[in-house]
Amino acid sequence: MFGIVLFPLDSSRQALETATKAIELARSRNGRMVLLSVVEPNRPGMEDPAVVAQLLERTRLQVEQTGVACEVVERQGQPAFVIGDVADELNVDVIVMGSRGVNLETESESTAAKVIQLAPCPVLVVP
Repeated sequence: MFGIVLFPLDSSRQALETATKAIELARSRNGRMVLLSVVEPNRPGMEDPAVVAQLLERTRLQVEQTGVACEVVERQGQPAFVIGDVADELNVDVIVMGSRGVNLETESESTAAKVIQLAPCPVLVVP
């Protein structure tokens, strides 16, 4: 269980802290991690590609230093749909993502809330 952990990475400050939780989960289960970067084509100015590339590389190195196998996947599209599609394509066991809090009764527009609704596997949301 939890042999493949999908970690959608964004450029937030909390991303590396959340990555630590995903790494711990993969490591404790002798699993592997898939780091996912999603670029929204209609919002290209939202994230600096150099910052995202640097964050992906730092996270990949952090994962590999713990002895966990790591794969990097980069896709374009709406984040929640891409995350669900990649989870399904790669047959991942769990998605680990950060959020500032999710209230499914009142906040259905956040990426985390959408992923919870669309995901083909369990979703661990780290505050």
